[in-house]
Amino acid sequence: MDVFLTGAGGYIGGAVARRLIREGHTVRGLTRTPGVVDALAAAGITPVVGDLDDAALLKREADRADAVINAAHSDHRGAVAAFVDALRGSGKVLIHTSGTSVIGDDAQGQYESEVVFDDAKPFSPGDHEIRRARYVIDRSVVDAGAAGVRSVVLCNSLIYGNGTGPRPQTVLIPPLVTQAQASKTVRVVGRGLNRWSTVHLDDMADLYHLALTDPAATGLYFVEGGEDASLADIGEAIAHRLGLGPVEPWDLDSAAAAWGEGFSRYALGANSRVRATRAHNLGWRPSRPSITNWIEQEMPLP
Repeated sequence: MDVFLTGAGGYIGGAVARRLIREGHTVRGLTRTPGVVDALAAAGITPVVGDLDDAALLKREADRADAVINAAHSDHRGAVAAFVDALRGSGKVLIHTSGTSVIGDDAQGQYESEVVFDDAKPFSPGDHEIRRARYVIDRSVVDAGAAGVRSVVLCNSLIYGNGTGPRPQTVLIPPLVTQAQASKTVRVVGRGLNRWSTVHLDDMADLYHLALTDPAATGLYFVEGGEDASLADIGEAIAHRLGLGPVEPWDLDSAAAAWGEGFSRYALGANSRVRATRAHNLGWRPSRPSITNWIEQEMPLP
C-alpha cells in the first residue's frame, strides 16, 4: 500500500514507518522540519515538507495515497477534519493516533486507581478540557466510518522502547531520568502509586500494521501490552540503572517547578489504566520485554 504518514520523523511515526517499509509498503512522510529530510530519505521514506495547518497539502496527499496515518498530533482538529473530508466515500483507511491520557485522572501520585477502562466498552474522557477535546476528535474519526472511510483510532498507553531517527525518545521517562541525573535522586510525583498501562514501541508498530492491513479493523483500540509497574516501580528501575539510592516522593509544587504543573499532575501523577480487548480480538499479541526490564537493560542514557 501507498501510505501517507504524518509525524514521520517522530518517535511513533518513525517506528510505524520502519515497520511498514519492512513489510513492503511505500511511505510518504510529512515533516515540518527541512533538516530531517535526508534522514527520512535514508530510512526509505519519501519526505513531504509541510505542516498540519496546510489543508490543501493534506488533501492532495490523502487523494494520492491508499491510506493515511496521522502520527503527528493527537489534538490537531483541523488536520483530522481535512483528512476525513478528503477520504469521505473513498473506502480508504484513516488511522489516527491518540493517547490514553484521555481517561487519565487527578491522582497526583497518591493512589492506584481501581478503574480500568476497556476498549470493548463505552467510556467517558477525564474532566480536563484537553482530554474532553481529544475525545471529541477521536470520536470524529470513529464516526467517519459511517461516511465511507475505514477509520481507526489507536489510543496508545505509555510507550517505551528505543526509537530511531531524529526524535527517538518516548515522552514520560526521559524527564524522570534527566531530573535524577541532575540531582542524584530519583523523584516521582506524590508517592508514585499511580499506574499507566504500557506498550513497547515495536509491539505498538505491529498493531499499526495490523490495523492498516486487516479489513476488520475499525473503531477505537486501546494499545497496551501490560501493566506491571507503578510510577514508583518505574522510578526504582531508573534508580537501579543509574546506581542511585531509594526513590523519593515529591509534592506537586516541587514537581511542577521541575516539569511543569500540567505534565506533573496530568501525566506523571495520573492513573491511566486500560485494557486492549479489541486489539487482542483482532489478533494482536504484544510480546516485548516489560518497561522495567527495558529501563534497566536497554534504555539509552544521555
